[in-house]
Amino acid sequence: MPDSLTPLARLPRRLVSVALLASLLPMGSHAQQRSWPAKPVKVVVAFTAGGTTDILARAVAQKLNEKLGQSFMVDNKPGGGGNIGTAEVVRAAPDGHTLIVNSVGPISINQSLYKKMSYDPLTDLVPVVQIADVPNVLVVHPSVPAQTFEEFVAYVKSQPGKLSYGSTGIGTSSHLSSYMLTQRIGSDTLHIPYKGAHALNDLLAGRLEFMFATIPSVIQHIKAGKLRALAVSSPVPSRSLPNVPTVAEKGFPGFAAGSWFGFFAPKGTPDAVVAVLNKAVNEVLPSLEEQMVREGADPIGGTPEQFGQFTRREYAKWKLIVQQSGATAE
Repeated sequence: MPDSLTPLARLPRRLVSVALLASLLPMGSHAQQRSWPAKPVKVVVAFTAGGTTDILARAVAQKLNEKLGQSFMVDNKPGGGGNIGTAEVVRAAPDGHTLIVNSVGPISINQSLYKKMSYDPLTDLVPVVQIADVPNVLVVHPSVPAQTFEEFVAYVKSQPGKLSYGSTGIGTSSHLSSYMLTQRIGSDTLHIPYKGAHALNDLLAGRLEFMFATIPSVIQHIKAGKLRALAVSSPVPSRSLPNVPTVAEKGFPGFAAGSWFGFFAPKGTPDAVVAVLNKAVNEVLPSLEEQMVREGADPIGGTPEQFGQFTRREYAKWKLIVQQSGATAE
């Protein structure tokens, strides 16, 4: 795809607002601006390479390399559902040279899921900017006799306790999305948790009937006809799959369960550093828009305050869902 910025007049309204907003963000003194980044910046990803978090982090890091004239190096620190890498950043020096691109799990779910946590995501990290929203999509193996979401609901009701769905782990967005849907359908299904991509492999092989997965992880399989997309978990249709309806519009109002990704810094990171990074990310997102949408992500941007308010709402929402599901992880 071309690297040149999309003309402002042709950008979606949300990104136009972000671009205009970025021009108004405080930058601090000239001395503060020149002081950061003073050396290479480590961008921790608390998950394995090749996943959605990693893909988005590397795309934005490359643009920040070019914009800020310093190296932004992605460092994968997987384990503990994202807790290991997140805890490392919490302990890092708050000088802006260790950051994390994180997601819904470590920030909004894990505190309610794990019995012991070494950090509090709402107080030990500083929200900098949301990069993207990534809806989950309900996908089924082609052998499932449901061509539409309505037919899927009827099929689940007709097979109580007999259908199995996979997830990327207990308490993940993938798991809880399916839990929420089957609860609202009112029919029991069997949850089989996996680690990472193994769930998708079994779905492709027909050993599972369905699952909710992030759009980037399955969009190529959908296009190739290896999986059938029936609905997305976001309140509005995804720009990446515009012809796939939302769960909410198909008889389950208020249904919203997806993934999102953004930059966080250790508590105590100077406001001036947060402002510089926020402005830079907002300015590079338009150049990544086409690539992100093609791969299944909707670029967001915005202020640190907006991202902080969003993460607190997500924390409250997922805490309730985890409690209702009874999910726990060690």
